[in-house]
Amino acid sequence: MTLIKTHHNRRSFLKVSAAAGGGMMIGFSFLTRCTPANEKIGLAVPSEWFDLNGYIKIGNTGLVTIFSPNPEIGQNVMTSMPMVVAEELDVKWEHVVVEQGSLDEDAFKNPQFAGGSLSLKLGWDALRMAGAAGKRMLLEAAAKEWSVGVGDLEAADGMIKEKNGDRTVGYGEIASKAVGIEVPEEIELKEPKDYKIIGTFKKNVEGSKIVSGKPLFGLDFKRDGMKLAMIEHPPAFGMKVKDFNVDEIKAMDGVTDAFTIDTTFDESDLDPSWSWSTVNAFKNLVAIVGNSTWQLMKAKKALKVNYESITEPEDSDMHAKRLEDDLQNGAVIQERRDGDTDAAFASAAKVIERTYTSPFMAHNTLEPMNFFADVKENSVELVGPVQTPKALEDAASKMLGIPVENITVDMTRMGGGFGRRLYGHFGLEAAAISKAAGVPIKLIYSREDDMTQGTYRPPYRSTYKAGLDTNNNLIAFSAKGVGLPQGPVFPNRFPAGAVDNYTAVKLGSNTNISTGAWRAPDSHFTAGVEQAFIDEVAEAAGKDPIEFRLEMFERAKNNPVGEEYDYDADRYAGVLKLVREKSEWGKDTPGIHRGVAAYYCHSSYVAQVFDIVMDDGRPIVQKVWCAVDCGIVVNKEGAINIIQGGVIDGIGHAMYSELKFKNGAPVSNNFNTYQLIRHSQAPKEIEVFFVENEIAPTGLGEPGLPPAVGALANALYKATGKRYYHNPFSTADQQQFNLEVG
Repeated sequence: MTLIKTHHNRRSFLKVSAAAGGGMMIGFSFLTRCTPANEKIGLAVPSEWFDLNGYIKIGNTGLVTIFSPNPEIGQNVMTSMPMVVAEELDVKWEHVVVEQGSLDEDAFKNPQFAGGSLSLKLGWDALRMAGAAGKRMLLEAAAKEWSVGVGDLEAADGMIKEKNGDRTVGYGEIASKAVGIEVPEEIELKEPKDYKIIGTFKKNVEGSKIVSGKPLFGLDFKRDGMKLAMIEHPPAFGMKVKDFNVDEIKAMDGVTDAFTIDTTFDESDLDPSWSWSTVNAFKNLVAIVGNSTWQLMKAKKALKVNYESITEPEDSDMHAKRLEDDLQNGAVIQERRDGDTDAAFASAAKVIERTYTSPFMAHNTLEPMNFFADVKENSVELVGPVQTPKALEDAASKMLGIPVENITVDMTRMGGGFGRRLYGHFGLEAAAISKAAGVPIKLIYSREDDMTQGTYRPPYRSTYKAGLDTNNNLIAFSAKGVGLPQGPVFPNRFPAGAVDNYTAVKLGSNTNISTGAWRAPDSHFTAGVEQAFIDEVAEAAGKDPIEFRLEMFERAKNNPVGEEYDYDADRYAGVLKLVREKSEWGKDTPGIHRGVAAYYCHSSYVAQVFDIVMDDGRPIVQKVWCAVDCGIVVNKEGAINIIQGGVIDGIGHAMYSELKFKNGAPVSNNFNTYQLIRHSQAPKEIEVFFVENEIAPTGLGEPGLPPAVGALANALYKATGKRYYHNPFSTADQQQFNLEVG
């Protein structure tokens, strides 16, 4: 049994509400979805509800509603986070109804955002304590009712009973008397060995609604009196609207208004989570308001806009030259230096040096970007798919000059995000349009709007160098990388601590293209090049690539070099050993070409083995093995799915993703010219294995993607005899090929 105090040294994790019958959980309208965790609940619909705390309300029939605090972006937190609460509450999962919580960080005592694979990691204590506190309140109420001590009672499966007696009471029967009971300073939490819900396989609570097309996503949201809005950004970065044919557009069928919006305000007003992006995307636009998307699209085609340039237009050749120059001369953002790498390279018997590049990439969320806004004189309602609702609320307050307490942000399910919906400029655009039009509006992007005004994943350029002595021991290693605007090198990650002479330098550059987070920011590129390079070094040393890595982890563990590093060498080696065992690495199967990679990011460790076969000169990814150490796995069903999705995402973007620029504008603006992986190109089979331990959950939404890039590159080398130094792998300056059906 674990005791955790209700007051943490950083903040209070629990604030008990004395309200009943709905209390603080009101005003959800469209968002109150009453999603049962299991379709066969077997309980009557309650006639009365009682709030225990910000997460839990219990109906008089025993049905329990658990509110999921964080945005749902496909990472399945709307299932896993309530599972944690239900575990500590000790209620049957089939008696749980899950609803999306509204933005209220005071009630949830949890940061409400989706990013950095942090939802469960940051929410773990708050979720457990909310469930345990609810159970304690119910126990206290029953103890008072029966005039016994709380220690004389036990709770399980939504029932309370006497340990040495016959009396029992259901949660629904006692809930009304539990409201307002004070929670003691310390709360008893379960030991992992006693978990009945955590660690099991649970289906997505919204799965049936997703596949049957029920209204869940921001694009589905409707409000009486609502107008639709579409926008036209400048065609290139570094341009500004001068004027447009406003009278002609306003006269078109279905158009009720048209105007220019400039939502520019000081970037220092933005939440720090938005600081990586230059946020140019929402600074200047033409807005058209009307009755239907079809009418608005026709109006957009009739636009005649005059623009002026405010900065020099950029193109891909300029970006490549800037990265090449700044890899040598860019501003140093972070570095680490152990030993004397220059001297070690000078004395090395073999030196391997390779340079890797990757272009801009778009996010391409399948649900078009959208947001609802209703801006009145002194209040604002915002509804839609956003990863950082609190940051949007604060930014809207500053932009509109309306107190933050008069602004509400409700979260809808997101049809993809991957960082695209991390920066809420689209919500600010919607708010600015609603204010100017004087009506509630739902802003909808076209695919072209999305791809030409992204916050793109930056381009990168990195050089890796390794030195071997006469006995093929690794004696020197260096990594140097630059990006627009920052490089993809993590100086204190592997192989820091594992090499006597080690240098890592992260450099910065600049661009007027809006850049920002993308799934596993920086890590997916770094993992790909680092793991491909380590394979090449292992080959030069005449060593098995897994054994070569394990030797480095042994050195980092037993005889570390320099200052502390950011990873756990035992856990890192553990996933490599597990994937080696499960894939039967070393088994020589004719026609199978194997590649391996392992990477640590978002506090988790993932190792992967790819099997590729060749069919008429074309590679097929036949099978992928994944070994994962992310601490306690809350929902194994969702965890397996998200790792599998990361693998497919990694393959697709490594193979095909590339966004080029000409005269400041993206060359591609839709899927006919920007290739994505197809269903038929996904691996035939992906097996996922988790390391069993009792470490608190760490990141899972992103760590499955990065090693896929390196494992794919290494398997392709075995299959084709070619090394892949530049993304995408299918570009014309390398071997022309496409993945075939897996």
